[in-house]
Amino acid sequence: MSVLAANSHILCREVHRREHQQQFWSAAGGSCVLPKSSGFGFFHRNRDSKKILRRDLKVEAFWPESRPTFVEMEPINDSDHLDHILSHAQQLSQPIVIDWMAAWCRKCIYLKPKLEKLAAEYETKAKFYYVDVNKVPQTLVKRGNISKMPTIQLWKDGEFKEEVVGGHKAWLVIDEVREMIQKFV
Repeated sequence: MSVLAANSHILCREVHRREHQQQFWSAAGGSCVLPKSSGFGFFHRNRDSKKILRRDLKVEAFWPESRPTFVEMEPINDSDHLDHILSHAQQLSQPIVIDWMAAWCRKCIYLKPKLEKLAAEYETKAKFYYVDVNKVPQTLVKRGNISKMPTIQLWKDGEFKEEVVGGHKAWLVIDEVREMIQKFV
């Protein structure tokens, strides 16, 4: 059985901890010993019979299907691509959020997954994109009027509306971006 986990080290640590509990319980007089190849599951003790019972974990317990936990932001590669995105968003009358970042910027790297999580909250109301300023032509960077990174901009109806410059704590930046989106949604 293979399971993909966002934080696989946490899942493996939990399975290892539960296997250790199972070994302890069986050494302490429990009568149920499960092979290591039995897959993922959790163990609990039945108070009446003092046996270890195995319950299978469902993948849905970790990742509910009703709502994704994050939405991967799409990259913008050049000015023509930005024009196409803006015209499509204008037809849908939907705002877009652009994260101007760089691969070497620690705050940018730290902020990107938090923005992807925010993108899941506004999945139907706004689209999220990112621009790596070192991988695109400088004409695109000048068009965005970017001087500091990370800069998160909101564009609606084909034009720039508002921006947040993220030089402070990530949770404050996310709160400011959330307020900015709520103004224009």
